[in-house]
Amino acid sequence: MTLTGRDRPGVTSRLFTGLSAHELTVLDVEQVVIRGHLVLGVLLACPESPDLTAIHRAVTSIADDLGMNAEITLGSGEQSRQRGRLHVTVLGSPLTPGVIAAIAGRIAVSGANIDKIGRLAREPVTCIEFEVSGADPEALRTDLARQSAGLGADIAVQRGGLHRRAMRLVVMDVDSTLLQDEAIDLLADRAGHAAEVEALTNAAMRGEIEYTAALRQRVQLLAGLDAAVLGELTEKLRLTPGARTLVRTLKRLGYRCGVVSGGFTQITDWLTAELGLDFAAANTLEIANGTLTGRITGELIDRPGKERMLRQFAAEAGVPLSQTVAVGDGANDLDMIAAAGLGIAFNAKPMVRSAADASVSVPHLDVILYLLGISREDVEAADAADSALPDPRR
Repeated sequence: MTLTGRDRPGVTSRLFTGLSAHELTVLDVEQVVIRGHLVLGVLLACPESPDLTAIHRAVTSIADDLGMNAEITLGSGEQSRQRGRLHVTVLGSPLTPGVIAAIAGRIAVSGANIDKIGRLAREPVTCIEFEVSGADPEALRTDLARQSAGLGADIAVQRGGLHRRAMRLVVMDVDSTLLQDEAIDLLADRAGHAAEVEALTNAAMRGEIEYTAALRQRVQLLAGLDAAVLGELTEKLRLTPGARTLVRTLKRLGYRCGVVSGGFTQITDWLTAELGLDFAAANTLEIANGTLTGRITGELIDRPGKERMLRQFAAEAGVPLSQTVAVGDGANDLDMIAAAGLGIAFNAKPMVRSAADASVSVPHLDVILYLLGISREDVEAADAADSALPDPRR
């Protein structure tokens, strides 16, 4: 049976009080309020010869008294849940009716069913999530990925259930991901080689030249630069919007957070202190007599190195790879993204978007929370609760 109408206190209590006078067993209850309009659905089991007239009379009387509508149907039992429980997450700014129509249409064409739709956020982007059953995950992901570019929206398809809830380690790239800037470009500008380094950076991120060779060539162009510039650089670096919210919320939920960068430890050390990160790995610029030598010391963090560090962080955290999330934008992030349980392309190059499990094209890093099923309302409520706590320093 389904009750619909204006929401008010006591509706659920009144309905179940009326039903308690009859020999019934509750199998399922679903309730949602949309802009003050209540939809309350109840699935009940009854004996072989129920007094349907009395039950119908009781429910319609309650509905009439509340100024609501009641619908009662009789069936032979609940249909079993279909295979392939999935979450289809849609991000748009703005999100238009045409996007929802297209996604719902492709889900229908795949033979799947939409069981539930809900909103996770309305700012800084609108995020709507579909719970879908009966779909093949890879086929639906491929189909919707083809649709997303033309629709102007980001669409992610993930398995539901325990798999999604189990994510426990998030590892991010730094330059153009956690940071808006490319640190090496800023250093190159001070060294007078901005154009050459930028060209090498872009080519490497697109996968046009081998990353390790490009990195060494770029670092060589920094030779002779005063090492004091590294300290000055952190004052100019800009965190990506939403970066603090993302890390703060993940830490609040018990996640471990780390960064792995083809950039430099002098930057990741600052980020670790600034954001309270658990793990960090990057390349170290060699310094001699107070100047950069144009060389890197220690273990190189290149494309294979990023995957290696993801695995190392996961081992240190006691987290299987299936419970890790990797976020990046360039070709050197591909191995890390492929190895993680959930690989996310953030404002990434086309080859990275096509390889990732999910793609985000809006400039707000905290939308990654929505891909993990964390709503904007939950984030804001937790922030408000923390701000209301007394300051222990007082």
